[in-house]
Order: sequence, then C-alpha cells, then structure tokens
Amino acid sequence: MDTLCSLSGLDPLWDWNVTWYTAHPDLTQCFQHTVLVWFPCFYLWVCAPFYCLYLRFYDNGRISLSSLCCAKTGLGLCLASFGLLEMVYLLVEKRRDIEHHMVFLLSPIIRSFTMILAVLVIHLERLRGFRSSIFLFLFWTLAVICSLVPLRANIQTIIDEGFSADAMRFVAFFTFFSLQLAQLILSCFADHRPVTLKPVYVKNPCPVEDASFLSKVLFWWYGRLVVKGYRSPLQAEDLWSLREEDTSEKIICDLEKEWAKQWAKMQQQESALNGTQALGYKLSEQTQLLRKLHKEQISGFCLLRTLAKNFGPYFLTGTLCLVIQDAFMFSIPQVLSLLLGFVRDEDAPLWKGYLFAFLMFLLSCLQSLFNHQYMYTCFSVGMRVKTAVMGLVYRKSLVINSAARRTCTVGEIVNLVSADTQKLMDFVVYFNAVWVAPIEIALCLFFLWQRLGPSALAGIATVILIFPLNGFIAKMRSKLQEVQMKYMDGRIKLMNEILSGIKILKFYAWENAFRERVLGYREKELNALKKSQILYSISIASFNSSTFLIAFAMFGVYVLIDEKHVLDAQKVFVSMALINILKAPLSQLPFAMSTTMQAVVSLKRLGKFLCQDELKLDSVERAPYHPDIDGVVIDNGTFSWSKDSTPCLRRINVKGQRGSLVAVVGHVGSGKSSLLSAMLGEMEKKSGHVTVSGSVAYVPQQAWIQNATLKDNILFGHERKDSWYQSVLEACALLPDLGILPARDATEIGEKGLNLSGGQKQRVSLARAVYRKADIYLLDDPLSAVDAHVGQHIFEKVIGPNGVLKNKTRILVTHGLSFLPQADLILVMEDGEITEMGSYAELLSRKNTFADFVKAFSVCERKESATHRGTRKSVSRLSMTDFSIDLSQEQLISGDMGSASIQTMEAISDTEQEQDQEEVGRLTHADKAHTGRVKLEMYVEYFRTIGLAFIIPIIFLYAFQQAASLAYNYWLSLWADEPVVNGTQVDTDLKLGVFGALGFAQGIAIFGTTVAISLGGIIASRHLHLELLNNVLHSPMSFFESTPSGNLLNRFSKEIDAIDCMIPDGLKMMLGYVFKLLEVCIIVLMATPFAGVIILPLTLLYAFIQSFYVATSCQLRRLESVSRSPIYTHFNETVQGAGVIRAFGEQSRFILLANSRVDHNQTSYFPRFVATRWLAVNLEFLGNLLVLAAAILSVMGRATLSPGIVGLAVSHSLQVTGILSWIVRAWTDVENNIVSVERVKEYAETTKEAPWTIEDSPLPSDWPKSGSIGFQEYGLQYRRGLDWALKEISLSVNEREKVGIVGRTGAGKSSLALGIFRILEAAKGKIFIDGINIAEIGLHQLRSRITIIPQDPVLFSGSLRMNLDPFDGYTDEEVWRALELAHLKNFVSGLPDKLNHECSEGGENLSLGQRQLVCLARALLRKTKILVLDEATAAVDLETDNLIQSTIRTQFEDCTVLTIAHRLNTIMDYTRVIVMDRGHITEMDSPNNLISQRGQFYQMCREAGLV
Repeated sequence: MDTLCSLSGLDPLWDWNVTWYTAHPDLTQCFQHTVLVWFPCFYLWVCAPFYCLYLRFYDNGRISLSSLCCAKTGLGLCLASFGLLEMVYLLVEKRRDIEHHMVFLLSPIIRSFTMILAVLVIHLERLRGFRSSIFLFLFWTLAVICSLVPLRANIQTIIDEGFSADAMRFVAFFTFFSLQLAQLILSCFADHRPVTLKPVYVKNPCPVEDASFLSKVLFWWYGRLVVKGYRSPLQAEDLWSLREEDTSEKIICDLEKEWAKQWAKMQQQESALNGTQALGYKLSEQTQLLRKLHKEQISGFCLLRTLAKNFGPYFLTGTLCLVIQDAFMFSIPQVLSLLLGFVRDEDAPLWKGYLFAFLMFLLSCLQSLFNHQYMYTCFSVGMRVKTAVMGLVYRKSLVINSAARRTCTVGEIVNLVSADTQKLMDFVVYFNAVWVAPIEIALCLFFLWQRLGPSALAGIATVILIFPLNGFIAKMRSKLQEVQMKYMDGRIKLMNEILSGIKILKFYAWENAFRERVLGYREKELNALKKSQILYSISIASFNSSTFLIAFAMFGVYVLIDEKHVLDAQKVFVSMALINILKAPLSQLPFAMSTTMQAVVSLKRLGKFLCQDELKLDSVERAPYHPDIDGVVIDNGTFSWSKDSTPCLRRINVKGQRGSLVAVVGHVGSGKSSLLSAMLGEMEKKSGHVTVSGSVAYVPQQAWIQNATLKDNILFGHERKDSWYQSVLEACALLPDLGILPARDATEIGEKGLNLSGGQKQRVSLARAVYRKADIYLLDDPLSAVDAHVGQHIFEKVIGPNGVLKNKTRILVTHGLSFLPQADLILVMEDGEITEMGSYAELLSRKNTFADFVKAFSVCERKESATHRGTRKSVSRLSMTDFSIDLSQEQLISGDMGSASIQTMEAISDTEQEQDQEEVGRLTHADKAHTGRVKLEMYVEYFRTIGLAFIIPIIFLYAFQQAASLAYNYWLSLWADEPVVNGTQVDTDLKLGVFGALGFAQGIAIFGTTVAISLGGIIASRHLHLELLNNVLHSPMSFFESTPSGNLLNRFSKEIDAIDCMIPDGLKMMLGYVFKLLEVCIIVLMATPFAGVIILPLTLLYAFIQSFYVATSCQLRRLESVSRSPIYTHFNETVQGAGVIRAFGEQSRFILLANSRVDHNQTSYFPRFVATRWLAVNLEFLGNLLVLAAAILSVMGRATLSPGIVGLAVSHSLQVTGILSWIVRAWTDVENNIVSVERVKEYAETTKEAPWTIEDSPLPSDWPKSGSIGFQEYGLQYRRGLDWALKEISLSVNEREKVGIVGRTGAGKSSLALGIFRILEAAKGKIFIDGINIAEIGLHQLRSRITIIPQDPVLFSGSLRMNLDPFDGYTDEEVWRALELAHLKNFVSGLPDKLNHECSEGGENLSLGQRQLVCLARALLRKTKILVLDEATAAVDLETDNLIQSTIRTQFEDCTVLTIAHRLNTIMDYTRVIVMDRGHITEMDSPNNLISQRGQFYQMCREAGLV
C-alpha cells in the first residue's frame, strides 16, 4: 500500500506523529484516499452475497415503485456517475503520467461499481417486499463517517488557501458528500406496504409495521400513542390491532401441529412402558409413583421443546443483541481508564480528553440501544408464549375426560392460565441471564486481575461466599412459595365456591364459618410470605452491599500484601466501574435461577395438564344420518368414569329406534345420567360397542347457561331463522318469560344463569337443543325444575308423540310417571344395569319391580294421561293469563337467582321503550377501567394502613444507608489522591478500617429498610384482604347477581397478590434508587459544581418524559387487567359446560371466542411493554448526556481537579442511566399496582345488607319457641320504582301448622320465602315470628333460627361433615342420626372415609338426588321451629320424594312448615293452602274446602289430575 501511495506522490499510509502525538491530529493523505474510500465499499461487497441469500428466503410480496425508491435510485446513479466522471477526467487530464495517479484512479472506479451494487440491492429489496434496510443504512453511515475526515481537511484547506485554489475539486467533493448524506437520510424512512399486504384491511394497524429501521431501534413509532395517552386517558379503541404474527390463530395453528407430534411421541413411549408391564410384572407403588413423576417431567420438557422450536429463532436474534450489548458495556471501563490517565498526565493534548469523553457517550448510547432491542424481543416472545400456552390449555380443557376433569378443578385450570403463563413469560425474559451472567462475571474478574493482580481473587472469594448464601435462600424461598401458592390455591378455590353458593351461605347464616376458613388459609399464606420476605431481605442486603464487599476484599488484600502497592485513581475507579458492571449479573443470576426453577415447576404443571387423558373419539362410533338405521345402539356396553375405577354401567344393551321416544327411569344414583354420558362418549368404555347416527343435541340435568343474551343462549352459534325461533320459544313455554325480561330476548343472562329461575334455565337449555334440529335428542330430566302444568305443556309440545321433535330419536331420563305411557320404550335402571325394558303396558303386565314402582306412585300421581283424553285446551295452548308472569315476581329462590338481578332492570315506560335494547338487558357490569392517574388518596390509604410508626423509621433508615454509601465512596477518592511517598502510602490500615466500617453500616441499614417495608406491606395486605372479604360477604344478593364472579375472583387472586408482593417490592426498589440518584447528583456537583447547569434541565426533561410515560402506562395497565377478566370468565364457563359444548360439536366456535378474548387482552399488553422500552431509550439518552457532561467538564477543569474526584464523578455518572430507568420502572410498578388497592377498596362503597347480629336485641335464646308467623300488610319490591312483588299480604300462620303455597310461576311464592329470610327487605309492613318483628334483629340471629331446604342443592368442597355442620356445633351421634333420617346412613357408612368423605367442588361426586338428601339432613340437624321447603323435590325420583315427604311429616311434626309446592299431591294433607297470584293471596283454606269452592286451586288440581 505504501508503494502504491508513494507512486502517486503521497506520504505513507500511517504516521503516528501526524495522527496521535500531536496537538492537531490528522490522517495521512494516503489513508484518506485509500482506506477511507475503500472501507465502506469493502463492507458492501463482502456482505452483499449473504444479504441476497437472506432476501431469497424473505418474501413479503412486491413493493410498487414509490417516490422514495425513485429518489434513492436517482441519487445512487448520480453517485455512480460522479465516480465515472472523476475517472474520465483523470484519464483525460493525466493520461501522460497515469501510473503516478493510480490511487486517484482506483478510488472512483471502486466507488462507482459499489454505488451500482447499492442501487441493485435497493431494487432487490423492493422486489422482496423489504421496506426498510438496516444493511444499506449501515453502508451509508460508514460512507458518511469516512467522508468526515476529508471534509474537515477540505474545509481547513479552504480556510488556509481560499476557495479558488482548487474550486473544481471542492465543488465535486461537497456535492458528492451532500448526495451521500441525502442517501443516509432517505435510508431512515420506510417504503410503502408490499402489494400483497394491501388488501387485508385492519382497523388501526400497528405502526411498527410501517416504521423504518431507525424508528424501530429508537422506538419513535410509539411516540404517537404516548402523546395521545397524555392528552386524554386511553380507551380500548385507541389501541392498535395485533400484528398477524402475534395473533392467537397464527401462533396456535403452528404450535398445535408441533405439540401433536411431541404428544404422539410421548404416547408411544408410554405404551412401550406399559407393554413391558403387561408381560406380567406387577409394579410396586414406589415404581408407579416414580413413573408418574417421570411422565410429568417429560411432559414439561416436551412442552418446552415445542415452544423452543416455534419461538426459538426470533429469540436468538434478541440474544445476539445481548452479546453485542455486553461488548459495549465492557469497553466503557477501558475508556474510563484512558480518561483518568489523561487527567493525571498534564502534558496530554486536550483533544484526547474530548475524544475519550465522546467515546464514552457513544458506547453508552449503543449499549443502551442494543439492550432495549434485546428486551423488546424477549417481551414479544413472552407475549407469544402466553398466547400459545393459553390456547393449548383451553383446547385441552375441551377434550379431557371426566376422570381427568375431576382431578383438576376449575380454579386450578384458571390458575394454569393466569399464574403459570406469567411464570413462563418471566422465564423468557430472564433465561439468557442464566448463561450470560457467569460469562460477564468471568470477564469482570479478568479485567480486575489486569488492574489488581492476584488480589482480584479476594473479590472472587467474596462472590463465592455471597452465592451459596443466596442460592440457599432462593431454595428456601421457593419452598415457602410453594407452600404459599398451595394456601393461595386453597383460598381461591374456596372463594370460588363461596361465590357460587353465596345464596346458600346467606340462607343458612354460614358466612362466618366460611370467612374463618378463608382467613385460616390467608393467615398461613401470609406466614409463609413473611418468612420468605425476611429471607429475601437478607438476600437484597447482601446484594446491595456486594459492591462494597468485593471492593473491600480486593483493595484490602491489595494494600496489605505489599506496602509498595499503591491505590491510585485509575485502579480504584476503573475497578469500581467493573464492580458495578459485576453487580448486574450477580443480582440477575439468582433471580434468573429462581425464575427458571419456577418456570420448570409451571412447565411440569402445564405438561401434566396437557398430557391428561383425553376422551377417546372411538368410544362412540358416529355414523351419518340414515332414516332406516337406529339412532342410538349400545351393544353389550360396560362403562366406567375412569380407566381404573369399577364399572358403573354394566351389560348395557339399548336400541333407540329412529323417531322413537325412549324413557329411562330408576332410583337416584342408578346410573340414568351416566347412560346418557356413555352415549355422548363422555365415559370410559371398557367393552361393547356404541353407535350414534346423526347429529346430537343434549340437555343436561343441571342447565348450563352462558353469560350472554337469552337469544345467544338459544341460538348457540347458529343463525337466527325467525319463524323457527318463534315456534321453539312457544313450544318451550318461553314466550311469557320474554314478556317479563326487560329487553326480551336481548336481556343479558348472568353467569350460570343467575337471573333466571331453575325452571327458566331448564327451558332455555331445552330450547337451545330444540333449535338445533338435531337427529338425536338426549334429555336428562329436563322437566324436573318446571311446574307440573308447564312440564305437561313442554312434553306435549316438544317431547311427546305430537311435539316438535316427534320424528327425532329422543332418549328421556325422567321421574315423571305421567309421561311413561306415551314412551315407545322404557328402560328401568338399577345399580348401573338395565333390569327391564319394554313398553309401558308390557312392563306393567310383567308385574316386576317396575309394576310395583308404578303402583306405589300412581296413587299420588294419578293423572289422566293425554292418551286417554283429547288434549285439553288449557294445557296444550297455554294462554298468557296462565303464565302472566311479571318480572318482579319471577320465582327467585328456585333458580340460582337472588334478589335484584333486576337491579339493572328498570320498569320501562312507553316513552323509554325505544331505549337501546342492549342497555336494558345488561345485567353484569363488566370490569371497568378507571381512567386518569391514580388518585393521591390511594397512596394515602395504603400508607395509612401501614401506619406512621413504620414509615418514619423506614425513611430514616434509607437516608442513613445512602449517607454511609456516599461517605465510603468519598473516602475512597481521598485515598486515591493520597500522595505517594517512597513508593508507599501512609496509614493504609486506618483508611481500610474506616472504609470497612462505613460499608458495613450501610449493609445493616439496607437489611433494616427492606425488612421494615416488607412487614409494612404484609400489615397493609392483611388489612385490605380482610376488608375486601368482609365487604363481599356483607353484600346483599343483588350485588352478586350484577357482579360476575370472575371480577370478584380477580380481586381475590390477582389484585391481592399484587398488594402482597408487588407494591412492597416496587417501593423497596423505588426508594432505594431515588436515594441512590441523590447521592450521584451530590457527588457530580461536588466534583464539578458547573454540572448543576446541566443537571437542572435534565431533571426537568426527565420529569416531562416520565409524566408522559406514567399516564399512558397506567392506563394501559388498567385496560390490560380489565381485558383479562373476560378470559378467565370464559375459561370458567367453558370448563363447566365442556360436556354441552362437545355434545353440540361447538368446540371450534368456542376456541375462536377464546382466541378473540386472548387477542383483545394482548392488544393492551403489547403497547404496555413497548412503553417501557420507549421510556428507557429516551431516559438512558438523558443519563448518557450526564456522563458526557461530567466527562467534558472534568476535561475542561483538569487543571483544578484531582484524578480521584474525577474518577468518583464519572464512575458514578455512569450508573445514572440504569438508575433513571429503574426509578421510573419502580415508580410505574407501584403506580400500576396501587390500582389494586383502588380495585380492592371499590367494594367498600357498595350497599351492604343489614347487620348480622344486633348486640342488645331482646332475643330469648330459645326463640322461636312456638314457630308462629305473622305478616302485617307486608309488601315487597325488588327495587324502588319496580312493581310490587308482594302486595299488602296479611296472614298469620299458627304454630305447628303445615302450609302449602301454590300459584303459577312468578305469582310471588318464592318472594314470601325471600321475605321471611330477609334476603330482600320489606318495602312496607312487617313480619313477626313468635311476636318479634324480624326487621329488628340481626340477619344471622334470624337466619340461623329458621331453616330452608332450597331448590338447588349446593355442596361445598370439604368433608361431608363440614357440609352438614360447618360450625362443629353438633356431636357425631347427632350428625349420624340426621343422616339416618335423611336415608343417607347406608350410603355414608359405605364410604371409606364415612363422615370425612371429601365432597368435590360443587358436590359433583354425589348424584343430584343424594345432594338433595344432604340438604334435608342439614335441615334435620338444625331442627328449627320453622321450616321452609322450596320445590325441593323437583330433581328427585318418586321413591326418594316419598322418603323426603314422610321424613318431613314425622320429623317436623311439631314445627311450622311452609312448602312452596309445584307438585300438588305433596300438600293435599296440609292444614292450609295459600293460593297466590300476582303478589296477592287469592284463596286460603284447607285443601278440601278449597276444592269444594271450585276456585283457582280446584282448577290447578284438575290440571294435575288430582280431582
């Protein structure tokens, strides 16, 4: 190269005296004309082939020619032609001695060809749909940077010699430079969307797709949303749509294929294992357990592998950014060392100082950019993992079999989706730290060794000591966390049940017992948390003092080994900068480890769930519809609920002929519902064959209703055909109900059908099936919950021989004998076997069990079956007056309904009739997002809960800890400036001692502050949870109807969890960093007071950016948590209704629904994490400006400053970028999580019911003694402004009287019961029991002294004994006696755990009839003077019904009994019958007298065939 240059008459390529050892540095002419010109060209030519290869695989469609592309091409061609012109000019001008101008000739040739290559690349990118090129951006940046030196030289020449000296050359150069600069600027913009991407119209697309490369790196594309959020609170519609690659559909579609492969592999392995077992080895229990654990582990790893295959490549690009960021990070201390060397060397030229200062600034900025690209990638991957896992869990929950379903409660499945996916997201963010951190630590120690020699080993020793301590702590904490999670799971599961069965708790006055159970869990949970937090404080203290401990060990050993060892500024502060770098990986490593551990646990849990056994598709053979083939055929079938359990259906042979009605009868628990489940393929088939030909519709025994409008519940995903829809409503007797619902069929139904009565729910469930027009109908006792005459109507209109379904195959499980004569085939079941089958007449003639059964019951249920007489008008065509239901009186208790579901249902006057149907029909209030910044009073509230006594010491400790830190740092700088005498420093021991004392004082203070804040946080969270629990339990029934349980559960899980852990952690971080920042500012100001001029505007800018961010971030956080509730509500609903969804084949529609809810949640999550990146990039730039200021001011004032103080100032200012980001992040965390306090406090303001107990009320302990009840002009309204549900009822019931209350649906029968129990308070009038006005005593005093047997038998998970007697107020003998009277003794004594038999969630492991009997046992145990029976016998077969009735007659003989009757035969021997209509009492007398009066009661008896 030198020869080439000397040929052209230039100086050699490199000359140190020109470049470095001079006050005016420059590059040699040779270097300027060769390397600076060739280097960018070299980069382009070397990388272009690889880049083209990459473009081959990247195809996003073609971009049409845009003005931007034309401009780039034009400029590129201009640049190329410039080079060619220069070459021609040289060839013409210097053609004689051209060999002496080789350098000048080569450069333009190379440059021209390179420009042509650049133009080609531009067009290749355009054809492949590449919109913004990082490759060319780097090329133009290099070209411009390399032209800066010649630019300076040319300007210098013009200043020295004047422009005219070589005008032609100057013009050419400046034009060329301007064109390059223009290219650089143009490469910062993005081109249009490719043609193929155009047609897909997206509302509000995400701007990142249109952002240029530079905008992506600096997150400028995000700015618009921040400004919008600052101006006015963000709404859901302001958020961008998800990019295609982030949508559920795209992610899960790819993932499911991969998971299916892994799952198949695992199944093969398992079957191979089972194969060896089948060879005759009986495995010991231990081996089986080990196998099970191994399977869980493997399933977890399989899930990880699947996720890695799908998201790995993108994640690796982020990892690359992390590695580059590390390279920049380690170069900063080296530059600091050079800067300090410069300050010490008084002869060094000033420009070197400025160079080092700018270099530090540049490296800091680059480090920050790469770091945030890495974080952005991690969060994007985390978000996709969350979507993927939620999708897999949801799809799995639709296919797991019933045995698996019993092992995972709804709560646990929802927990998988909420807690475990969160753990996986954290894992994605911190996983790289697991391997990067050790490398970073090793590098730090290597550089420290360079500075301090073997003394660096002392630092390693300290690290090695800190590590095991923290490892040990992390292990203990993870154990404690498991304990805490276990109690939390238990608490949430219990809360879920409390919310589901809240009405029962209110009726029985059991709130306190359950409150104590919840608080028991909570106390254990907080104890585990407290231990965990104290351990964590030790951990934090050892970390925050780690800088000091390592420095103390290293410097101590360094100066003590050899007195010739001197600590100067370079050694001290470069070491300190390295130790500060060391701190990040040290603090991340344990966190990364524990996150990884938690993720492994979560992966195992998820894997275990995803590998649960699925329903076997081959257990039922589904054939297409054919008119000549039987609808359902079971051939010698044996079925059980799980693989290993004993069969519960044996030797089943059924042929349901096409178009026939098959009735299934039998006692409670004889296997009727199981038979239907077997036909649906929900059971484990042991042997035999099941064929179902045609589509299926299913009506379960307990109606499953979605939280949607009534119309959506019936249509269930099918399009609406008006005429058919109307006829279905008419047939299912729903038209009268529509009249009462506030928005007719657009009324929203609460969760689990809250605002419908039991009968209405059952009819809606039936209508859903009928609307389907399926070929086969499986009806599981659909007539149990409806009144007799409605049942008759439905049978005739829908199920019977003349009903809508007359040509379909119908399999009807029933307890109603009156329908049996019309069945084509009757199956009699007993103990899981079909004992008899045949038509009604055949079975009667055989005189077997069925005949006896009928004889016994036909006496009391003698109905003229419609076959004997022509269908009567009154039954077949129910007139509106028959029903005349008025919403306010819709029977309440009979459903899952409590009082004012009607809360949102205003009486609609004619003028308001037009008002939006949607709004009228709203019932549940979706979780609302509060808007605006968090109110100050939330903070005040939170700190008030902690108490001043805690807060003042905390602040004091913080100030003390930072003062100690400042003192030891300043002491170090004084030590570093100590003059060296004879190669040593004096008093090193004393200096080391003071240094050590200050450091240890700081460590102790840190431990104190963190423990204090943790304990304060626990005090606050205990108080807030208790308050929330009390507020919820004291709320009236209306509150639970209008508040979805998902919202409440969210409060108890997510929000309380945030108050437990997030707020204290955020506060610790924020306060720690705020004080640290103060310390840094003080140090920088001590060194260079002039820096105040820069610190002030930076602070203002900082506050400005931060306020923009916090406003947007909080709003996004709220939107995100509001959109999270519907996901869980939907999950909850799906898991409970999985059987129905499968029977109807609606899985794919529900999957789409779940997708859209998850996507909706992600639309607010995505901008939320980008906001943090946007903020960090901006803030770190400010922080880097402070580094630049400190460095430049130190360079300018080097004459007056000592190296020690410069080192102190600059090394501290280097920490600012991190501190600023952390403060805002911690502040935002606190601000975001304090929202949880707001959301938990929300329920303090809602209306509450009357007090539970009134202290000095004059209640005798044995009240009510006689059990007389008196109503005085009693009136009841569901809410002011609505019609009266009961109007001026005056009535007295004497002691020991048995009163039946009858009336059409909604006549106000149940309202009476609600009034007696004060579930609804009287609007006027009074009720007296034993002469005491019940409004004047506490609710519990009232409710615990009277008893109800409600319509829906609700059991809670826990022992059977707890379900009967939660307060442990009775002896075992009394409990057994009650069970015996309730005819459950044989069943319970047959259970392995007897009274301690665990009932599953909702009592699902008992049949409906058994649950009903448990409710009877509760009443027998309480044995109060007043008993209210609400239609309690609806779902029970006739035999059980008789048992219950006879038990009530004998056991409650000396009690007052009020029965809300639907079967009139049960009350024919009562002393009095009250007939109600529209809230009035229309008739009241003994049954016989009423019949002889031939009034309304007589009419009802005639319809029931009793007269």
